Amino acid sequence: MNAADARRVRQVCVLVAAWGMASGCGGGAPSSAETPAAASPQAQATPAASASPAASEQSPAQQPGPADSSVPETAPAADPTPPAATAPAADPGAASVAALPSLRGVSLAGAEFAETSLPGTFQGNYTYPTTDEIDHFVALGMNVFRLPFRWERLQQQQLAAFDAAEQGRIDALVSYATAKGAYVLIDPHNYARYYGAVIGEGVPASAFADFWSKLATHFKDNPRVLFGLMNEPNTMSTELWLADANAAIAAIRATGATNLILVPGNAWTGAHSWLDASYGTPNAQVMLGIVDPLDNFAIEVHQYLDGNAAGTDMGTCVSSTVGSERLAAFTGWLAENGLRGFLGELGAGTSATCLAAIDDMLAYMDARPQQWLGWAYWAAGPWWGGSVGNIEPVNGQDVPQTAVLVQHVP
Repeated sequence: MNAADARRVRQVCVLVAAWGMASGCGGGAPSSAETPAAASPQAQATPAASASPAASEQSPAQQPGPADSSVPETAPAADPTPPAATAPAADPGAASVAALPSLRGVSLAGAEFAETSLPGTFQGNYTYPTTDEIDHFVALGMNVFRLPFRWERLQQQQLAAFDAAEQGRIDALVSYATAKGAYVLIDPHNYARYYGAVIGEGVPASAFADFWSKLATHFKDNPRVLFGLMNEPNTMSTELWLADANAAIAAIRATGATNLILVPGNAWTGAHSWLDASYGTPNAQVMLGIVDPLDNFAIEVHQYLDGNAAGTDMGTCVSSTVGSERLAAFTGWLAENGLRGFLGELGAGTSATCLAAIDDMLAYMDARPQQWLGWAYWAAGPWWGGSVGNIEPVNGQDVPQTAVLVQHVP
């Protein structure tokens, strides 16, 4: 039995356990009622308070939210995935996870700003990146742009038609970037919430499915658009998030869309905590229940290099090897289950330790193309100013982190 077949068997076991049925699979995933939610500090937070854990993801006017401190630092796990000699063959125009080229790029932030002002005012509360930024990073060899935005701005009421002006802003950037040969990862930056209500609790999963049905219908004819289901689900049961994700995936595929889907886990989708139980049933167990009839998905994780792994102190990195150490166990899980991952956020400051840590993390991923599809640095964007960790050019000049990143651009 190969890894993909074994994963499908485990997928059935996870789903059977989630339905509360007996099976011959061994220890299945406990129900959400059995998860130790109270064990995690995040589980006690309100949806609004838990919306964003990282200062790195705040607009300049916002205050940082709670840190993802549920997982203490431990000795790094032994790395079960030795470096690979060659990358898989790539078809540059295809959207299949098996055929995509290595993706290397950056999140272009701004449209997700002011999460307490929804829908908000364009160019007052939030903005969109410019074509100049796309030109700049394409010239450096980057080939993917993660585009965060707020669900509430595109679809201002559940089940409603999309706001035409907001759709037009997204379309303009998607069309421009993909015409240049780049990929765009569209990213509803909502933390598994809609106007503060958790998907599957305060807002029905059917509303999330409707949102993705409309979005997939709109973009399904452009294979260079990648579907990022959701930014950083958190402070909920992992089983609930899996049900939400599967509802959205089913809605996407029902439209006929074949685009690659990037699926995050619970607990801000941290790579370092993927196998941990402090937030409930581990992502490593529950997220084996992802159901995609096309099997065209990858797992999106985020990983920062500061003490609490949340990006709240971007200027300080634990060590020059902290990145590869925090990716090791998750990478082993990918290899064991025949899956590929995408590092949707990483970021750090300009100290010598931080720059070395970025380099070490990306070199580790470069050596394992069977497990790693690529990465998008957090972040650039026109409103970041002098924020620590951002790579928006300053007076036309690149910042030190960019020099490290481009060493890992094919």
